Amino acid sequence: MGFKKLKTLILKNTPRKLVNIYQEPIKKENEKLDPFSTLSYSQEGEDLILKRIFEGQKTGFYVDVGAHHPKRFSNTYLFYKIGWRGINIDAMPGSMAIFKEIRPNDINLEIGVSKEQEEKIYYMFNQQAINTFSEIEAKKKLNIEKFKVVETRKINTLPLRMILKQYLPKHTKIDFITIDVEGLDFEVIQSNDWENYRPKIVLVEDLNNFHLTKLNHNRVFKELNKNGYELVAKTYNTLFFKNIRQD
Repeated sequence: MGFKKLKTLILKNTPRKLVNIYQEPIKKENEKLDPFSTLSYSQEGEDLILKRIFEGQKTGFYVDVGAHHPKRFSNTYLFYKIGWRGINIDAMPGSMAIFKEIRPNDINLEIGVSKEQEEKIYYMFNQQAINTFSEIEAKKKLNIEKFKVVETRKINTLPLRMILKQYLPKHTKIDFITIDVEGLDFEVIQSNDWENYRPKIVLVEDLNNFHLTKLNHNRVFKELNKNGYELVAKTYNTLFFKNIRQD
């Protein structure tokens, strides 16, 4: 057995609390080595843009659709650490077990999200971050040599408006919502009730990598613009929209 496999086996069979006890000093030491570095958990630094937008706001509420993992590629974990709370949603069977362990103060939901309440085929890959309900996106990923579908499963899905109606705490305003569902992001946007659930900021993954000069051809941009949001920032794959409606 190689060292890498042995390390994986040891970590898998060691209680997480014990692992954290030994890892925390290492993390603190790494931070001391480079005092000019800035910590980000997002894939493209989205949490740092959000941190700037909500600078000085010590508490707030987020909704993470397609949450994937409590830390890895997370746009919300940086905020959880400073005292924010929210709702994490992911369709992957068994995905919420680790959320409940690492982020017990959040509302963690194992639910698929789509435009209407229905049963959809969920494509699960050897890289869980790219799991999707989109057959088109699944076929695209299969053209990349390192990715393969390990399982497909029929899963019941709900519109975002129904999920928020049931699980959003009463009188709670959403500060930001982040949507990353590998190809069905537009469908999730369509499934929300933008009159009753209006976050200040909306993040949406857009895999089309449109040019900034061609916004009028982008359906995510047009749908959110129609609902009173304007584009205020962008990373390579993520669009940031701000609520500009004065209600």
